[in-house]
Amino acid sequence: MTLALYHSPYSTCSQKVRLVLAEKDLDFESHEMNFATEDHLSPDYLELNPNGVVPTLLHEGEAITDSSCIMEYLDEVFPEPRLLPETPAPRAKVRALLRYFEEVPTVAIRFPSFHHVFLPVISAFASQEQFDAGARKRPLRSGFYRKMNSGAGFEAADVEESTRQLQQTIDRLEGLLETRPWLTGESFGVADCCLLPLADRMDDLGMNGLWSERPGFASWLERTRARPSYAKAFYPGLRLSQRPEFEATLGRHTSGSAG
Repeated sequence: MTLALYHSPYSTCSQKVRLVLAEKDLDFESHEMNFATEDHLSPDYLELNPNGVVPTLLHEGEAITDSSCIMEYLDEVFPEPRLLPETPAPRAKVRALLRYFEEVPTVAIRFPSFHHVFLPVISAFASQEQFDAGARKRPLRSGFYRKMNSGAGFEAADVEESTRQLQQTIDRLEGLLETRPWLTGESFGVADCCLLPLADRMDDLGMNGLWSERPGFASWLERTRARPSYAKAFYPGLRLSQRPEFEATLGRHTSGSAG
């Protein structure tokens, strides 16, 4: 086995890499990381990925980190079917869109995910001291965890701003999808793989009202979910609403959500 993926079933960054692997019909050795037991912060894993986040791809023993970098790497090493444009200018436009996704919706979706779903579960089992100790261990997102606060969660303004950024993303993409089937043109590509897990998470959190009046985005999501790669990468039990540890907290949140 030349490919091994260290990932989490419900990590959106892991999901987008699994989508690329599925689109290319690539077999890989799966190493599921358990966040509850902090597998991603173990010394062995930190040797592979010093950031202490998932996913990490191993190819012929070489560790490739950062989900967008992994997607591009896979397209370079396994070019069929091609998921990035062949010529420089269109490829640069795709990369610009990927950077936007990383800076805006990928960050924004963490706020409702943690505030409404993950934090209530963490708080039920961890004291403030344990929570603070866990935050200090994280090489990349220590500040995010401290800002969350184990008792009260994020400030209301932070959650509201994250929703505004997610709406901004959908509105921006609606303009693109009025004239094309996929985000970067006539062919499904890495930008679609990057966005789908974020859209699926929004839907799972009961935030589908954000695109109730955005038919281009809604039809894109329907088309993307109809691809065989979706069923393969989003296997049963993967969504937060399908996981028993989050069922109660997610149910309390979505019962009052739009859509």
